[in-house]
Amino acid sequence: MAEGAPVLKSDSFKGVPDQTSFAVAMVDVSKWPLFALLSAEELAMLRQACVFGTSANEAIYITHGNEVFVIGVNCSGCLGTGDSLSTIVPKKLDFLRGKKVISLSYGSGPHVLLATEDGQMFAWGHNGYSQLGNGSTNQGLCPVLVTANLQNKKVKEVACGSHHSMALTQDGEVFAWGYNNCGQIGSGSTANQPYPRKVTGCLQGKNAVGITCGQTSSMTLVDNGEVYGWGYNGNGQLGVGNNGNQLTPCRLTGLQGMCIQQIVSGYSHCLALTDEGLLYAWGANTYGQLGTGNKTNQLSPVQIMSDKERIVEVAACHSTHTSAAKTQSGQVYMWGQCRGQSIVLPLLTHFTNTDDVFACFATPSVMWRLMSMEHDDFLTVAEALRKEFDSPETADLKFSVDGKCIHVHKAVLKIRCEHFRSMFRSQWTEDQQEVIEIGQFSYPVYRSFLQFLYTDTVDLPPEDAIGLLDLATSYCENRLKRLCQQIIKRGITVENAFTLLSAAIRYDAEDLEEFCFRFCVNHLTQVTQTGAFWQVDGAMLKEFISRASRCGAFKN
Repeated sequence: MAEGAPVLKSDSFKGVPDQTSFAVAMVDVSKWPLFALLSAEELAMLRQACVFGTSANEAIYITHGNEVFVIGVNCSGCLGTGDSLSTIVPKKLDFLRGKKVISLSYGSGPHVLLATEDGQMFAWGHNGYSQLGNGSTNQGLCPVLVTANLQNKKVKEVACGSHHSMALTQDGEVFAWGYNNCGQIGSGSTANQPYPRKVTGCLQGKNAVGITCGQTSSMTLVDNGEVYGWGYNGNGQLGVGNNGNQLTPCRLTGLQGMCIQQIVSGYSHCLALTDEGLLYAWGANTYGQLGTGNKTNQLSPVQIMSDKERIVEVAACHSTHTSAAKTQSGQVYMWGQCRGQSIVLPLLTHFTNTDDVFACFATPSVMWRLMSMEHDDFLTVAEALRKEFDSPETADLKFSVDGKCIHVHKAVLKIRCEHFRSMFRSQWTEDQQEVIEIGQFSYPVYRSFLQFLYTDTVDLPPEDAIGLLDLATSYCENRLKRLCQQIIKRGITVENAFTLLSAAIRYDAEDLEEFCFRFCVNHLTQVTQTGAFWQVDGAMLKEFISRASRCGAFKN
């Protein structure tokens, strides 16, 4: 993970973990290319983030100061900047300044819904089917507060299908609006709905705790663990045992007797997790996204991963055919459409969270939920080592170079360097003085070497890198030797070229020698006028002139 990159941590919510729930392990947001554009300072300010769009080319993020920024292509005005212009530089949405975001979702247009801590809901972007809930079909270039039919209601969660929208209120009511060609609004008809409308029918009197949308279907989880679905059902994504569309909520009887605690929707499939850690899947299976071992659609829930340990989290997103799950011990599995391949059985990955599956393997590589970053005092092993280099408080060994001390840890040196392993094994005893005098190398060079053992990086000017190259050669540190050669190549100038060539010959760095030689030949007139050229010993000067002549350097 890049130093300073935000990390994502997770908590468990009572009832259903919604799309704002945290993941247990750390996530490096720079795995999403859009965030690779941000500086370390900007990344450090991140509190929440979401990558969305038909090509994962848009992103929104919220800082610790509750400022909202957007970046990307801006299809259909989905960035909310007031225009349709794309931006490669983050832009601030002043309208949302100071609003603490608790839920965010996006459609395929895309349109965006956002809920705040005080229960307000904002919408912007594509609005061809009134999915913004403002009664019009005009594109929303700026965030607007959605209030119709929601007076005195506080929204706590939002969900978007392709072109329809849903909201869950704090008192457990579900509202839906927008495109309704398949009954995904749950109104009993297929007429589009221009304003939020309360979903009733079988949900009347029920206390909903979670909502999720497929492309043109809707699902709700209620507090007793029951699941209800409505809308398009051509692939069985409602899980009601048939493939007929449902214009009003219909209970999934296939899950009767089970208490569901989390439900997620893919493009046209669903995953449900019980309170006992059992996983069920249903709907489309063209890409193996159900994880059943085949590509047959399932009209009713079927259990998968029954041979695995307890599942604690499932992940899917309405714009992808990818599925993921995390087990109690932290193992992460993925299946479905993964980078163009159809994986029909859950595949164990090296990831530590489900978010990374979508960053690296989903098409498009969107985020399946609003990610929440927590900056705390936790350090990775690499970060901790970096921090403790030259730390007198924890060190148990000192090197004295040019009268200056460098504090290190014997264990780290033994683990990282064969030279020190051999030295401590053959010469070192506990009674020996814990200060080692170094006279062969300069302080900057030796300090850089020891720091490399803690960080895997080198930060030296080319002239000092020559000394470090000498050390790397003496200590047989081949990786360090290659890094030194890279530094020297990138820092070569007319003034230092011959000095660097001499060093490359002296330290038997053949690749570097060839590079420096070519540079000297290409800039022969200028190089021969430098002091370094005439200060070199006669034998080397004679060899250079002879070799350059063979290359045709002195031909008119």
